[in-house]
Amino acid sequence: MGFFAFLGAFTFLYTLAYIVLLAFLDCDLRLKVAEMVGKKIAAVRGKVIWIVGASSGIGEQLAVHLAKGGAKLVLSARRRDELERVKAACLAANPSLQHQDIFILPMDLLQVDNHRFQLNEVLRHFGTLDVLVNNAGRSQRAAWETVDTVVDRQLFELNVFSIVSLSRVVVSYFAQRSPTLDGHIAVTSSIAGLLGAPFSPSYTGSKHAIHGYFESLRSEKLGTNLKITLLCPGPVHTAFLAESFTGVPGEKFNQTVQETDKRMTPERCGELCAIAIANELYEGWMALFPILPVVYLMTYFPNMGRIIFKFIGPRQLQKLRDSKTTVEMSKSSDPVS
Repeated sequence: MGFFAFLGAFTFLYTLAYIVLLAFLDCDLRLKVAEMVGKKIAAVRGKVIWIVGASSGIGEQLAVHLAKGGAKLVLSARRRDELERVKAACLAANPSLQHQDIFILPMDLLQVDNHRFQLNEVLRHFGTLDVLVNNAGRSQRAAWETVDTVVDRQLFELNVFSIVSLSRVVVSYFAQRSPTLDGHIAVTSSIAGLLGAPFSPSYTGSKHAIHGYFESLRSEKLGTNLKITLLCPGPVHTAFLAESFTGVPGEKFNQTVQETDKRMTPERCGELCAIAIANELYEGWMALFPILPVVYLMTYFPNMGRIIFKFIGPRQLQKLRDSKTTVEMSKSSDPVS
């Protein structure tokens, strides 16, 4: 066998093995390797980690896993009563933590003028901050052409600009504390930040914007000790659909996630996010089959992926994401109708 024939056969077998492997994984290969042989979540022991959007879902489960690892936590969201419940769950998960090791800081992330004050409250309580986790945000379900631009602006204010504002305050603190920018920013993006998810135009745009902002920050701070982790979950069993934006200002989607939907549990998603943070990964993808192979296909073979997407059509892509039809479409929108 000649060299090029060998190279071709090796490439084919490697790709085939990779595809087969992805059928059994619920996260990208780099994150899986970190889970198996990388740092344990206990690597965060003693670190002060501020989770914004910690009152439910992924943020709640991330807090519990980080608490198990021994981190000191700042829990932020609008609802104090839910934060108290999450704090109790964190203390129960790790009895070695003391009451003062978990600080509840209610906040409305949209009130950007308060961000510096809220950071000062964190510093007043713990004296330092090691990691900021931006987990706040809302999703959306609406047809692209039906969305009012008011909704676009509202969603970007929450999912992008408020997160960027708080992160700038924290990065400035890291810079003042150390010329090498010792610190870590983690942001919950989405698989929709990597692909063009149908029927969530403003949301998808906001997650792509998050990648743009934080990849810009990453490249600007090369050579420093600033770590940036972009967390990209796919469908997860949380109550996000009910709170999702639609295309109409002030309207909520008000649909519920069903137990039969094919989604990752928030417990597993929170664990994978904690592993990605503990290992200071650049990015982490987490989703059940077949979402993950689709992401790899569109990332590394985009031309082939677009051909396959065109054949599948938006109706099936929507069902792949939501396990059902959540937004009705015209027949002209779906080539397989």
